[in-house]
Amino acid sequence: MPNRSVAVLAYEDMTPFESGIVVDVFSLRWDLDIGDDWYDVTICAERPGAVRMKGGVELHTPHGLDVLAAADTVVVPSVADPAAETSPEVIAALRLAHSRGARLVSICSGAFALAATGLLDGLRATTHWTYADLLRRRFPAVEVDPHPLYVDNGRILTSAGCAAGIDLCLHIVRSDFGATIANAVARRMVVPPHRDGGQAQYIETPVAADPDDDRIARSIEWALRHLTEDISVATLAERAAMSSRTYLRHFARTVGTSPIKWLIARRVHASLSLLETTDLPIEEIATRVGFDTAVTYRHHFTQAMRTSPSGYRRTFRQAA
Repeated sequence: MPNRSVAVLAYEDMTPFESGIVVDVFSLRWDLDIGDDWYDVTICAERPGAVRMKGGVELHTPHGLDVLAAADTVVVPSVADPAAETSPEVIAALRLAHSRGARLVSICSGAFALAATGLLDGLRATTHWTYADLLRRRFPAVEVDPHPLYVDNGRILTSAGCAAGIDLCLHIVRSDFGATIANAVARRMVVPPHRDGGQAQYIETPVAADPDDDRIARSIEWALRHLTEDISVATLAERAAMSSRTYLRHFARTVGTSPIKWLIARRVHASLSLLETTDLPIEEIATRVGFDTAVTYRHHFTQAMRTSPSGYRRTFRQAA
C-alpha cells in the first residue's frame, strides 16, 4: 500500500476550522481496524515557524513548502484573500506536487490557489457560492460551477464552502478505502457519509418554523421507505396533504431542489452500496433502487457521479 502522506497549507489569518476538518478526517485512527495503513498528516507553511490564526491563536510548524510539494495529497484550506495573488512560491510548490503525481485538494476559496497554478484550466471546479463570480472573472479558463458541494477531476478536487470540506474529505476516504471505512468515519464524526443536493440549499435561505416543512419531511421519510415504487409528485403531495403545486413550492424551499431530482439522487445513492458490495447485474440494481430501466439508471448515475455504474464498481471494489 502506497504512502498516504497528506500536507495541509497553513497561512496567516486562517481559521482553525478547515484545517481541523482535514486533521480530524485524515489524522485520527477512529478504531477502524485497518492497522497502520492510514494517512499521515503534516501541516506546512510557506515559511516554517509561527502562523497567526483567527482568534489570537498561533500555530507552530517546522515544515515548509518542500514538505508540502513532496506529499501524496496536498490540501489548500481556503486562502487569506481570494482577490489577492497567490505567492509564486506556493504556486511552484503546488505545480511540483502535481508533476510528481500528487492529488491537489481545495476547500472553499482554496480553489483560487489551485486556479493560479493553471492546473484548473479547462476543468470543472467549484468554490463557495459567494466567490464563484470572482473565480470566474479572475480565471476565465476554469469552468466554474457554483452548484455542487465538491468536484472530483481525478487528481484535482475542489469543494464549496468550508463545511463542504467534510464531504470532500469523506469522498477521498471512500475513494482510497471504500464505502465501509468512509461510512464508519462519518458515523464517528456524527455527519452523513454523503449529502444530497448542492449549494442551492444554503444560499441565503432562512430556516423557517413552518408546519408545512414537517409535512415535507414526513413525505420524504415515506419516499425513502418506498424507493422501489412508482413515486410521482402527485403521490408525494398526497402524502403531505397538499396540492401538487403547493408541494413543489414547499419542497424546493425546504430541500433546495425538485422532488424528482431529489428522488433520482436518492435512488442513485441507494445503488452505491449494491455496486460496492455485490456482484448483482446492473439491470437488477437499477430495478432494486426504483429505476424503470437500466438505460435510465445509467443515464442518471453518470449525470450524478461523473462515471458509469460499471466504472464506479471497478473503482470502489478495488478500494474496498
